[in-house]
Amino acid sequence: MKIGVISGTGGYMWPGLEGCESRTVRNSYGEALLTEGRINGVDVVHLCRHGSGHARLSNHVEHRANLRALIDAGAGAVVSTTVCGAVSPALRLGTLVVFDDLHFPSNRLPDGSLCTWHDTPGATGRGHWIFDRPFNEGLRRALIDSARAGGPGAQDGGCYGHVDGPRFNSRTEIAALAAIGVCAVSQTVGPEAVLAGEAEVPFAAVGYLTDYANGVIPEPEPVSALTARIAEAPGVLAAVVAGALPRIGDLGATGTVLRL
Repeated sequence: MKIGVISGTGGYMWPGLEGCESRTVRNSYGEALLTEGRINGVDVVHLCRHGSGHARLSNHVEHRANLRALIDAGAGAVVSTTVCGAVSPALRLGTLVVFDDLHFPSNRLPDGSLCTWHDTPGATGRGHWIFDRPFNEGLRRALIDSARAGGPGAQDGGCYGHVDGPRFNSRTEIAALAAIGVCAVSQTVGPEAVLAGEAEVPFAAVGYLTDYANGVIPEPEPVSALTARIAEAPGVLAAVVAGALPRIGDLGATGTVLRL
């Protein structure tokens, strides 16, 4: 099975991708740059959501174009990586969280439209995604086992909080998210999870903790500490994903799509 891999800030090229070929693809939602190759004997199609040189801030990312491109390229599952801010002071920076729940109540794409494939009344295949947990358990287990076998370790589970960018959040906003159980935040994974779920493509997300969100610790770190960890993140995430790929077996569906 071919695995789609989405990288974020700093991950503009995917380390260790063998025999890679890049191409720009176009679909009805936009265009995306895909790079295909192999990692540890597994076929991979990589997409950097921000584009080369971080051309797209979080509010510019075309999530439907990206997911459509991966699916059309044959990705039978998708692993998303992100750098994120810790909402809990108990989390240690420079480590990973393999998320098992999602806080994304706005369910909106960056342009303000609803995050769904189903935007046409009466269209074939329209329906409701019904689930307990939005992240695929088989993919999660592969990522956790890889991180614990040779990486920095990973927290098993935690609620990913999707926040709108490109600004960071205020102390009050972060306190509200902490109060409802969010453990880490970033600005891109929410739409990816929803679109993959509606398309019945198994999806998991792993976050690298680069900083404490606003107000989590008494005195904020300098921005230079954040940028240093952002520079470290791509290598750590690539190693964990590389170790996870051979561990991926048959993946069950994540919930059910009730087609109408």
